[in-house]
Amino acid sequence: MSELPSVPADVTASQADPRDAEQERIVTLLGQEWSVIADLLAGLTREQWSLPVLPGWDVHDVLAHLVGTERTLTGAKHPQVPDQLGEHVRNDIARLNEAWIVALRELSDAQLLAQFRTVTAQRLAALTAMTADDFFAPSWTPAGNATYDRFMKIRIFDCWMHEQDIRAAVGTPGNDGGAVADQALAEVTGALGYIIGKRGQAPQGSSVRITLTGPIQRELNVVVAGKAQLVDALAGEPTAAIALSSSLFLRLTGGREDARAALARVELAGDVGLGRQLATNLAFTI
Repeated sequence: MSELPSVPADVTASQADPRDAEQERIVTLLGQEWSVIADLLAGLTREQWSLPVLPGWDVHDVLAHLVGTERTLTGAKHPQVPDQLGEHVRNDIARLNEAWIVALRELSDAQLLAQFRTVTAQRLAALTAMTADDFFAPSWTPAGNATYDRFMKIRIFDCWMHEQDIRAAVGTPGNDGGAVADQALAEVTGALGYIIGKRGQAPQGSSVRITLTGPIQRELNVVVAGKAQLVDALAGEPTAAIALSSSLFLRLTGGREDARAALARVELAGDVGLGRQLATNLAFTI
């Protein structure tokens, strides 16, 4: 991974843009994640590259998706969307993703991995060179209009989730703790009010505590008072309590596992019926 610049020592705190540290943090995390993905894929066999990962995608296809997204962000021309698409393609974003996958499908595994290394190196250089004004400027994101900084945080989440998808397919767990995983979790906790209130349909006046038992250990508290929202602490015992590993929590919120089948790995307390309802409706990504 390319070494990223830091603020020169002779720049005083009053002169430094406070956004610089956040930009450097996000760019560093992206670089770390891309490096982990490249190293993981470099160790796979030809048979593992062909293993199914997500509906309609094998390992090669997942990497093609990542390559295509980053190539799009370099300004590369987007390939034409094929006329015939699989049943797994259900929305416009999926159609655009599939165009890259089809366009890159004829590349060998080694050629595709080389493209991934090249395009992520280009992206790191571009992100490092951006001014704070550009990095925090208004931007389209997959979650709606926000800022480019927000977009790159979503990129961390997306890349990390797909790394975990590949690991699950090839039977090589790992990298589910640490700074990148923490940032991926932050993407979910930012949507936790929606997940509990809208997806889980927690009733008015209820409260929920989700305890993540590791590798990331965290206590997440949500109260439903008008609108469900994440809070630092609850005034008393929660209406429903859910405890599970952070790895399982992230896979469930990403819609990666059958939630009902996963209930055996989830501990419920308080209103068990409500807890079961929430635990089986955590998925929020498209």
